[in-house]
Amino acid sequence: MCPDHTPQRPVEVHQPTPIPPPVVQPAPVVPVQPGTVPAVASIVLPDGRVVTGYAIDPARPEPVTAKPAVSRTAVNAALGGVGFLAVCGGLLLLTSFITALTAFITQLITLAAVIFGGWIAIQVLGTNGHKGGTTVHIRRAVIKRNHFHG
Repeated sequence: MCPDHTPQRPVEVHQPTPIPPPVVQPAPVVPVQPGTVPAVASIVLPDGRVVTGYAIDPARPEPVTAKPAVSRTAVNAALGGVGFLAVCGGLLLLTSFITALTAFITQLITLAAVIFGGWIAIQVLGTNGHKGGTTVHIRRAVIKRNHFHG
């Protein structure tokens, strides 16, 4: 027991699990066409060991195609901007034309209303066949003894 009178846990011991050595798989065999057996090369390492194997041609990079000075994306964006500006200019002209046409039609309607309204006013307020003024029919009167007999 511990000095503070608490029971201790039993000590557990874990043994490590051994890792098996890696399984070495043989390298795949590359079929070689008859008559084209590559040359065998040997090199001596600095510690004296000799390594023998087939010589492998270094991988050659693909030829680099010449890229244009300006990317196609930039050219497409520029052409799109020019086209957009052309359309905006055309829309501006179309808007101006529609505004002018609307003003012209409004003036024609106003002129027609003034002319037609004047004609209507003349028809309603005008005298039928009279040239204006008040017409008084005067009859021949007989005046006897300062009395008017009409």
